Amino acid sequence: MSLIPSFFGGRRSNVFDPFSLDVWDPFKDFQFPSSLTSSENSAFVNTRVDWKETPEAHVFKADLPGLKKEEVKVEIEDNSVLQISGERNVEKEDKNDTWHRVERSSGKFMRRFRLPENAKMDEVKAAMENGVLTVTVPKAEVKKPDVKPIQITG
Repeated sequence: MSLIPSFFGGRRSNVFDPFSLDVWDPFKDFQFPSSLTSSENSAFVNTRVDWKETPEAHVFKADLPGLKKEEVKVEIEDNSVLQISGERNVEKEDKNDTWHRVERSSGKFMRRFRLPENAKMDEVKAAMENGVLTVTVPKAEVKKPDVKPIQITG
């Protein structure tokens, strides 16, 4: 019943043990209307995205475990917004199955990022490997202003 792990080895499961890692669910036996517990309504909000800027590009990395590249869309909107979206479908239920815990998210997700003006929108590349989507947006070279020296007379 405690969130404090046992420092004395092993996993403890005694209900009366204050250091037990078992968590009691007071709503386990309640019957809720299906509209409250529908997995289709749950948001896939845990999509974590890292954005780093290197001298050559902007690199986005999104953790999308269990998704195939066909289930993910990468789009450029209005020539300035990178949009990453997709959907994880609900696992099919068998009436003979008894679920003890459902923690994995399902549903649609979408993340949007406004890109700076130096991004080359026509050269964006995306790759998916081991559940990590990597989107690379190359940067245009920054033009240095032409400086023309003026001769001072007098």
